[in-house]
Amino acid sequence: AAAAAAADGGGGGFSIAAGRNVSVDTVMRTPQWQLQATMFFCIACGGMAMFSVAKPMMGELFSTTLPAIVTSAFATGYVMALSAGNLFGRIGLGLFSDRYGRRLAFHVMTLGSVPLYLMVPFCIDQVVATGATWPLYAFSGATVVAVAFMGGTYAIMPAYEADVFGAKYVGPIHGRTLLASSAASIVGPALLLALRSRSEQSALDALLAHVDPDAFMQAFGAPLSSAPELIAAKTVTIARLLELVPDVQDPTPYLYHSTMYTMSGFMLAAAACNAVLKRVDPKYYEPLPDAADAAATRAAAAVVVDASAVGDDTDADGNDGDGDGAAAG
Repeated sequence: AAAAAAADGGGGGFSIAAGRNVSVDTVMRTPQWQLQATMFFCIACGGMAMFSVAKPMMGELFSTTLPAIVTSAFATGYVMALSAGNLFGRIGLGLFSDRYGRRLAFHVMTLGSVPLYLMVPFCIDQVVATGATWPLYAFSGATVVAVAFMGGTYAIMPAYEADVFGAKYVGPIHGRTLLASSAASIVGPALLLALRSRSEQSALDALLAHVDPDAFMQAFGAPLSSAPELIAAKTVTIARLLELVPDVQDPTPYLYHSTMYTMSGFMLAAAACNAVLKRVDPKYYEPLPDAADAAATRAAAAVVVDASAVGDDTDADGNDGDGDGAAAG
């Protein structure tokens, strides 16, 4: 059953008809390519964003709560674990897709990523509330697996494209699909940082509501009304404001919550794209050669073969046209 599912790319009846292909000039107009590119973009966004801020995120989220464990060496090891997850995702999920099919593999990667990203805020909350170490390791494991799913996407996507569009043009088709990866490498980190910046601004506004104006004037030499300019200049920070309101909880560990919720939404969108992907409409198929063209092609091939055979015989006898003339002379 698994072999039969793999033969159809994982079931669902979406593989192209045997012997047919979609031309690279046509493929970007098909809904199937647009769905695959969107799915690729969504999955890559999460992994690229995680890679871009892995080490500083580990320091911001856990260094103050678990300073004895989360050192610079620990953060470096965490980044190395993400790289290893990317590698093993490419190998392991590639083997999984060969056995059970590409569609099922993408179902696992997309739907499986949703609870992983949703798990991150929970782990952070548990570390802050209890000071326990298990949420730290759960956070590390969840993010490594999420990056492994991104690696698996890069490994499996060309075969998935061959299932849907035929193997003839899979190289250039994949080159066009990689445009989604290029976009994700820009959008993913930028979106993460934008969401973090918005969360940081909300945290600063909440802290400023508790700050005494006289204490603010004494600390920064400016009235409280000038806080926006001082924040833009990085003079006023969360750490500096906490010195003025020490009884307020540090909001730093919660700055990435909105980012993780957004990434889980991206994974749901990728799962939806994979779920609705159907077989390409035959109108997009590359035309087959008609009988006359096929006969002419076979005749031309036969002429080439005959000419080659004659040449081989002549060389074997050692009597070409010039040789015969010389013998006669």
